[in-house]
Amino acid sequence: MARSKTIVLIHGNFVNNTSWAEWKSYYEQKGYKVYTPANPGHEGNPAELRAKVHPDLVKTGFIDVVTNIIELLETLPEKPLIIGHSMAGMAALKLVEMGKAAAGVSIDGAPPKNVFPPFQTLKTVLPAFGFFSFKKYFMGSRKWYDYAFFNTIPETEKEPTFEKFAVPESYKVSRQLVLNSFSNIDFKKPHAPILFVGGGSDHIFPANLTQTIARSYKDANSRVAVKIFEGKSHFICGEAGWEEVADYILDWYESQ
Repeated sequence: MARSKTIVLIHGNFVNNTSWAEWKSYYEQKGYKVYTPANPGHEGNPAELRAKVHPDLVKTGFIDVVTNIIELLETLPEKPLIIGHSMAGMAALKLVEMGKAAAGVSIDGAPPKNVFPPFQTLKTVLPAFGFFSFKKYFMGSRKWYDYAFFNTIPETEKEPTFEKFAVPESYKVSRQLVLNSFSNIDFKKPHAPILFVGGGSDHIFPANLTQTIARSYKDANSRVAVKIFEGKSHFICGEAGWEEVADYILDWYESQ
């Protein structure tokens, strides 16, 4: 495979592209051109977004997230390595299916519509659908983030990490993931190489879900790999030791 020297990092729900800042500089030091676009309605400083929600946030769905990335991809000279976290792990899978990526990586990724999630996932993310809320968007509490994202980081780091990264989220993104046929994946279709990365202590998308999604791919001539990092949470890309995850991904990619 002729390897692209371009990487696109897509952020998931409940954070924005500032969560990729260290990965961006880390991969750039290794000679890659790296893009970290904000999903629509997520542009800006997290603290300011919590104080005043972006006007486009509530209009943003999963389809808008993918369309926004495609618009970026069309400006690039080559197909990139696409890495997505959480909801954007599913976006990475969709972009691979659409033939837009040299390779794709789903980190703690959301399942496609046609893979049913475990009860653990439903219990944790149900508030983010807003089915029983009068609010126009979801803003996770400190308690919710501590359980869903930050369960493996030291207690003293949880508040400053929340302050640095937490942002409001559109209900429409989660709803389209589970209700819109766009969020299905054709598992029989040939595809570029895909790596699934999971956290062994992820409270949103547990490691067994990551493995289930990976096993759903059926094309014998297309490469699928899985790596579970024990003791890592849904905040795998931000907690201490994230460099090990970043290095594993690059080593996998460069070996394709």
